[in-house]
Amino acid sequence: MVQMDVHDEVRRRLASREVMYTRGREAVVRELQRMSGPLSAAELHERIDSLPLSSLYRSLTVLDEAGVLRKHHDADGLARFELADWLGEHHHHLVCVSCGIVEDVSLSDKSERLLDRLAGSLAGEAGYEPRDHVLEVEGLCGNCRR
Repeated sequence: MVQMDVHDEVRRRLASREVMYTRGREAVVRELQRMSGPLSAAELHERIDSLPLSSLYRSLTVLDEAGVLRKHHDADGLARFELADWLGEHHHHLVCVSCGIVEDVSLSDKSERLLDRLAGSLAGEAGYEPRDHVLEVEGLCGNCRR
């Protein structure tokens, strides 16, 4: 199986919208690739200190609008970003309600099919046509339970 080059795919996606893949945008994508869960703008800024905060926010907006990122909001409304599923693997999240850490979790194929059917049923009952789903389970992480 051929491994996709995420940066080539992002560059193509942005070029199709006549947007440049700047060094700042590449730094955001590279940092999100390294992480195992979504990050807030502040967390990204701590990790990419060479990128001015205003440029970081512009990069996040451009990448989000191009469908490169998936934006999540926690219970307090804080936006967190990760690479869109088409650039990686479909997954869900475990969210600690105490410290705010967000961990990626992948389901077995059997569980994913079950969740897909449940999401389809819920959407259908409400008159929606389902396109995708994301499961977030809130609780206490191992560190906060101690």
